This record gives sequence, C-alpha cells and structure tokens, in this order.
Amino acid sequence: MELISKKTFQFILLILMNFYEPIYAQLNLTNEKDNFLTENEIAFKDGEWLEFRVHYGIFNASYITLSLTKEKLNGSEVLHSKGYGKTTGLLRLFFRVEDTYESYFKINRTQPIRFIRKIDEGGYTKNTIIDFDIDNQKAFVNDKKNGKESIHKIEKKTQDLISTFYYLRNYFPDEKIKINESFDVNIFFDEESYIFNLKFLGIEILDTKFGKIECLKFTPIVQTGRVFKEEESVTLWVSNDKNKIPIRIQANIAVGSIKCDLENFRNLKYPFKIRINENKVFNNFN
Repeated sequence: MELISKKTFQFILLILMNFYEPIYAQLNLTNEKDNFLTENEIAFKDGEWLEFRVHYGIFNASYITLSLTKEKLNGSEVLHSKGYGKTTGLLRLFFRVEDTYESYFKINRTQPIRFIRKIDEGGYTKNTIIDFDIDNQKAFVNDKKNGKESIHKIEKKTQDLISTFYYLRNYFPDEKIKINESFDVNIFFDEESYIFNLKFLGIEILDTKFGKIECLKFTPIVQTGRVFKEEESVTLWVSNDKNKIPIRIQANIAVGSIKCDLENFRNLKYPFKIRINENKVFNNFN
C-alpha cells in the first residue's frame, strides 16, 4: 500500500520515472515544428484547469489537479503549470501524501525553464528547484532540503516532469504515427535523465462520466518486476481532438489495478467532443 501511495501522483502525471526503461523510438516528434509554435498550433491556453480522480479498486485514492497560467519569470512571459495531489479518504488515514510539482516553460517552444518539486509522502520529503539552460545543455539542481547544488548535462530537447505533458500535446505526430509505432521524449528528473517512451495502440471509444469520447490509446513502456506485471501494464487514453487531454490512465500492478479518470475540466482551448452516436458529436465548451 505504501509503494502504491508514493507513486500515485507521478503515475497520473504520465511519468512513473522510477519504472521507465530507456527504449529508443522510431519517430522524432519535432522535425519541422521544433523551432516555433504559432498561437493556432498550441493545444492549450492560459487558465486551463484539469482534475483527475484516482481510484484503487472501489476506494478513492487521490484527487489531482493541473492548472495553467500565463506569468512572467525573469522578465519573460511564460506558462506556469502547477500539479497538486494528495491522498483522500481511508487511504489518507494510513498513508498521507501531499505533492506539488510546478513547471515554468516557454510559450511558443514548450521548453522548460524552471521545475519545482515539493513533496511529503508519509514523512519522506523533497524540496527541489531545477533551472534549465537548454541552449547550453545544462540543468542546475538546488536541493533545498539538504542544502546541495549540482550541475548536470542534458540533451537539447529535454523536458521536465510537468512540461512533458504539454510538450506531447503540442507535438504529437498525428499524421505520421501508425499503430504499434512508438516515440520518446527526453526527461530530466531527480538529478537523472530518462527517456519516456509511448507506443500508439490505435483509436478507441471510451465510456466516461461525460459520455462517449473518441480517444487515442497508448501504452508507456515500463520496467517490470517491482510494481508492474509486464512491460505494457499501463494504458493511457487521450482525447482525439485538438486538446489532447488524458481521459483515463489504467495500470495493472502486482496487487490489483489503479485507475485514473478525468473528473472535471475548465477553460479548454478547443471544444471537448462527446460522441452522441456514430454520426453525431456534441461539442462541450466547458
């Protein structure tokens, strides 16, 4: 139960970095569009807010929110995303988790500038700030809890834990990817570089609290042994529209399964499409 609780928030943020294998993909996400995105190409906007409900079997395990605001950092206009999650209900009585993750990234390039991680997981705490210098391929880590600073070499296209979520929404290769093809993203997290790998499984209609949603279906490639039964035990469904927001994440783990569902949303940039029948689609404008 303790291991499940510790990993819940990172799982919903699509990383679970302690379990990903460094597997290289067939597709390069950012050939043509890597230099600059116009306003029309960006998949999200200032004020977007998403809430997810995480449940383990019949129990609610946690609620997680992701908010996005336009702010200024060091005199430049950036997007600031804040992810907040905590355990709820009976699970909170046994194991208290309260995590905050923040990312400041460039608006038109989806490049991380600063990442903040402040967590308390049953007494295990971290308070870390990472400043990114993408041009010079360096990450400056400030471990505020232990009073330590370090510098690490990173790849040019590196993302942080949170900016990865927005990067994938902006650069998903709609027209290029085929079923069973995969692609990857370099991520720097916890003083290490990882490769986040996703395999595309096709399109599926998902029944949700909002109605039937047409989704893109993926599986992250995960390391087996400690928690997951097999490499493809995690499944991710993303709305097949211009928003490309997670609708459901499900993980089959050694002691059951964890499911995360989109619970609420506000201020999406594009209409949220709900399928009424095979020929009709209802556009939900929040």
